[in-house]
Amino acid sequence: MSYYRSTPPRGGWSGDSAGLPIVTPVNRNLMILCGVMFGVQLALRLAGIELSPLLGLVPVAVVHGWVWQLVTYMFLHANITHILFNLLAMWMFGGDVERHWGGRKYLVYWLVCGIGAGLCVTAAGAPRGVAIPTIGASGAIYGLILAYATLFGERRILWNFLFPIKARTFAWIVFAIAFVSSLQEPGDNVSHLAHLGGMAVGWLYLKRAWRMGALWQELAWRFRRRRFKVMPPRDDDKWIH
Repeated sequence: MSYYRSTPPRGGWSGDSAGLPIVTPVNRNLMILCGVMFGVQLALRLAGIELSPLLGLVPVAVVHGWVWQLVTYMFLHANITHILFNLLAMWMFGGDVERHWGGRKYLVYWLVCGIGAGLCVTAAGAPRGVAIPTIGASGAIYGLILAYATLFGERRILWNFLFPIKARTFAWIVFAIAFVSSLQEPGDNVSHLAHLGGMAVGWLYLKRAWRMGALWQELAWRFRRRRFKVMPPRDDDKWIH
């Protein structure tokens, strides 16, 4: 998967002048934190210590009060491939979203998607007694892909470094893959439910669906709008214009 702009780039450094994704402060710090935590993981593994049971997302532990795992699990990764793909996605999509929204809103959205994905995994796993840790920032990143596609849907990316597709199309593809994969039996060591949950929570956040009053008003307005009908003028009815 690669990236290029379909619109002329604007100022800035870190590759922006060459049409590459920019590196913005909050996104950069999140990437650095993921990298630092991965280094800590590797160092502790050499000493025979595994962080995943403590800081990874363990559904049965979360419901028993280990709620910090809903945040910390995002900054752990299983291996070098796992973290590189996540950092690549953050670099590709995060900079433009942060520049468009601002750092604070970007950070809140990133955390909301990640925590929301963790809640989905917990809700599905805790009743079944799942004690296997889930780790990685993929839930937040899938929400980030959705935000990018919402803001810059006409921009094109190179899917698998070969096929140019619109960002909006790419978001639909990854959503479909996550949805179908979540219906299958687990066995590939990938939490597809976290991916799907991150996108679903991101969509709800972008639609402000948690504001039930505003959501109800919008739905009611759309319903009334669909019922409204403009009558064409008739020569035999002077009251219709």
